[in-house]
Amino acid sequence: MKKLLKRLILLLLLAIICAGAYFTAAGYVMYKKATQAISVVQKVKEVRTEDCYTTLDQIPDIYEDAVISVEDHRFYKHHGVDVIALGRALVKNIQTMEFSQGGSTITQQLAKNLFFTNEKKIERKAAELFVVYQLEKNYAKDVILELYINTVYYGDGYYCVKDAAEGYFNKEPAEMTDYESTMLAGIPNAPSVYAPTKNNDLAQKRHEHVLNRMVKCRAITEEQKQKILAEAD
Repeated sequence: MKKLLKRLILLLLLAIICAGAYFTAAGYVMYKKATQAISVVQKVKEVRTEDCYTTLDQIPDIYEDAVISVEDHRFYKHHGVDVIALGRALVKNIQTMEFSQGGSTITQQLAKNLFFTNEKKIERKAAELFVVYQLEKNYAKDVILELYINTVYYGDGYYCVKDAAEGYFNKEPAEMTDYESTMLAGIPNAPSVYAPTKNNDLAQKRHEHVLNRMVKCRAITEEQKQKILAEAD
């Protein structure tokens, strides 16, 4: 019985290794195909020269804190991949039997925004990792965060923080209030649901979630959270 169990475990490990090798190879092919026309460095340069590009010193500090708190609170501590978040996502996916949780870091999301689609395929996640390596190797964390807020989708046709701030609030990013900054930070998770122009109730619930995350991550206090929520009155 013990021998049979050992053989089953070995077969399972072999299957996992083979699957990992297959998806890694498939991901590398996808990565090479995506970067064949334009390299990661060239793509970044292209984004940074766009007219709407906004630097971190042109946004409120609280917006930056909100994005990190709700999207990737260990952003400055990992090297592009958050093993803890991936493990948590894997457990949830096994529990639900769905590939709904990705555990993606800001760097991974940036890699997707630059080269790939939202299609949920394992090989796409593997392909992202090759781009992530290039990003983390060549750029400082602040640059990666800056690129992220300039490439993520905010809904209503807005693909950068400048367009989103102007579109939703008729303001430059630097002019956003604490309320507007923290609300905007929550939209990219599901723009078709959380954009204030789509469903105000859901947008408010998402906003409260962002603020709760900020309190948990000690980016703001509970008192500051209540003060921000009061801005809506």
